[in-house]
Amino acid sequence: MIVAVGSDERHETALFACEDLRRRGHELHLFGALAEKGPSARWSEVGEAVGEAVASGLCASGVLFCWTGTGVSIAANKVRGIRAALCWDAPTATGARRWNDANVLCASLRSTSAAVLGEIFDAWFSTAPSEDAEDRSAVADLERIQSKR
Repeated sequence: MIVAVGSDERHETALFACEDLRRRGHELHLFGALAEKGPSARWSEVGEAVGEAVASGLCASGVLFCWTGTGVSIAANKVRGIRAALCWDAPTATGARRWNDANVLCASLRSTSAAVLGEIFDAWFSTAPSEDAEDRSAVADLERIQSKR
């Protein structure tokens, strides 16, 4: 799977994520400070870039980081077709994939350990979106909501 990975900082958590995702066999497209090899990038631009890569179909899924994870999730969710979820543990990642058909995983550089991130990745990449009609209908509502704007 091709995964877009972005971070506003070259932080050990984001660098671990890249190593772990490659070890799992994913091809990575890097964004923000991870691509530029600089110390930092603007979180809003990184979130948008990863969102665009996923929405366009270039990448099947996205992973984003900033200090809290909140900023990149807000930015990515501004891109039509993106359902970015801020996940702090594996059960949250499972629910985001299953019930919300989330396609971009966001996490905190400050509070996400390597061990927890590995568990989050296990959950994220092993959970398929629900086929339940009510769940699919709720996800479809998101396009209606976006089209009002």
